[in-house]
Amino acid sequence: MKRMELMANKSVEEEIIGALEAGIHHFYYTLLPVVHGKGKTQYRLSSPTWPETNFLLISYLTNQDAEMVKAVVGKIKRRFPNEGIKLFFINADS
Repeated sequence: MKRMELMANKSVEEEIIGALEAGIHHFYYTLLPVVHGKGKTQYRLSSPTWPETNFLLISYLTNQDAEMVKAVVGKIKRRFPNEGIKLFFINADS
Protein backbone atom coordinates (compact mmCIF):
# COMPACT_ATOMS: atom_id res chain seq x y z
CA MET A 1 0.00 0.00 0.00
CA LYS A 2 1.18 3.52 -0.79
CA ARG A 3 0.31 6.94 0.56
CA MET A 4 0.10 9.40 -2.31
CA GLU A 5 0.65 13.12 -1.83
CA LEU A 6 0.07 15.34 -4.83
CA MET A 7 0.61 19.10 -4.78
CA ALA A 8 -0.14 21.37 -7.71
CA ASN A 9 -1.38 24.75 -8.79
CA LYS A 10 -5.08 25.25 -8.12
CA SER A 11 -5.59 25.83 -11.86
CA VAL A 12 -5.19 22.09 -12.63
CA GLU A 13 -7.12 20.69 -9.65
CA GLU A 14 -10.24 19.67 -11.59
CA GLU A 15 -8.18 18.19 -14.42
CA ILE A 16 -6.15 16.01 -12.05
CA ILE A 17 -9.00 14.86 -9.81
CA GLY A 18 -11.24 14.13 -12.79
CA ALA A 19 -8.56 12.05 -14.50
CA LEU A 20 -7.79 10.09 -11.32
CA GLU A 21 -11.47 9.41 -10.61
CA ALA A 22 -11.92 8.23 -14.22
CA GLY A 23 -8.80 6.04 -14.14
CA ILE A 24 -9.23 4.37 -10.73
CA HIS A 25 -12.60 2.82 -9.94
CA HIS A 26 -12.46 3.33 -6.16
CA PHE A 27 -10.37 6.49 -5.87
CA TYR A 28 -10.83 7.85 -2.35
CA TYR A 29 -8.93 10.92 -1.25
CA THR A 30 -8.61 13.84 1.10
CA LEU A 31 -8.42 17.27 -0.51
CA LEU A 32 -6.86 20.30 1.14
CA PRO A 33 -8.21 22.88 -1.31
CA VAL A 34 -5.90 25.79 -0.50
CA VAL A 35 -2.26 25.22 0.37
CA HIS A 36 0.36 27.96 0.62
CA GLY A 37 4.07 27.49 0.13
CA LYS A 38 7.19 27.93 -1.93
CA GLY A 39 8.60 25.62 -4.56
CA LYS A 40 11.87 25.80 -6.48
CA THR A 41 10.84 28.85 -8.49
CA GLN A 42 7.72 30.46 -7.02
CA TYR A 43 5.79 31.34 -3.92
CA ARG A 44 2.08 30.54 -3.86
CA LEU A 45 0.74 32.46 -0.90
CA SER A 46 -2.63 33.87 -2.03
CA SER A 47 -1.33 37.37 -1.35
CA PRO A 48 -1.26 40.48 -3.53
CA THR A 49 2.43 39.86 -4.26
CA TRP A 50 2.14 36.07 -4.74
CA PRO A 51 -1.53 35.54 -5.73
CA GLU A 52 -1.56 31.88 -6.74
CA THR A 53 -2.37 28.92 -4.48
CA ASN A 54 -1.82 25.18 -4.54
CA PHE A 55 -3.96 22.27 -3.47
CA LEU A 56 -2.93 19.03 -1.76
CA LEU A 57 -4.45 15.64 -2.52
CA ILE A 58 -3.80 12.65 -0.23
CA SER A 59 -4.85 9.08 -0.97
CA TYR A 60 -3.97 5.55 0.12
CA LEU A 61 -3.59 3.22 -2.85
CA THR A 62 -2.69 -0.30 -3.80
CA ASN A 63 0.66 -0.62 -5.55
CA GLN A 64 -1.18 -1.23 -8.84
CA ASP A 65 -3.29 1.92 -8.43
CA ALA A 66 -0.15 3.89 -7.54
CA GLU A 67 1.29 2.93 -10.94
CA MET A 68 -1.92 4.13 -12.60
CA VAL A 69 -1.63 7.45 -10.74
CA LYS A 70 1.95 7.87 -11.98
CA ALA A 71 0.82 7.36 -15.57
CA VAL A 72 -2.19 9.68 -15.32
CA VAL A 73 -0.28 12.44 -13.55
CA GLY A 74 2.63 12.10 -15.98
CA LYS A 75 0.30 12.84 -18.91
CA ILE A 76 -1.12 15.87 -17.14
CA LYS A 77 2.37 17.16 -16.26
CA ARG A 78 3.32 17.01 -19.93
CA ARG A 79 0.22 19.06 -20.85
CA PHE A 80 0.81 21.61 -18.08
CA PRO A 81 4.59 21.77 -17.56
CA ASN A 82 4.56 25.07 -15.64
CA GLU A 83 1.94 24.29 -12.99
CA GLY A 84 4.26 22.83 -10.37
CA ILE A 85 2.67 19.37 -10.23
CA LYS A 86 4.54 17.26 -7.69
CA LEU A 87 3.72 13.65 -6.84
CA PHE A 88 5.13 11.68 -3.91
CA PHE A 89 4.57 8.16 -2.60
CA ILE A 90 5.35 6.78 0.84
CA ASN A 91 5.05 3.12 1.80
CA ALA A 92 2.10 2.72 4.16
CA ASP A 93 0.73 -0.06 6.31
CA SER A 94 -3.02 -0.48 6.42
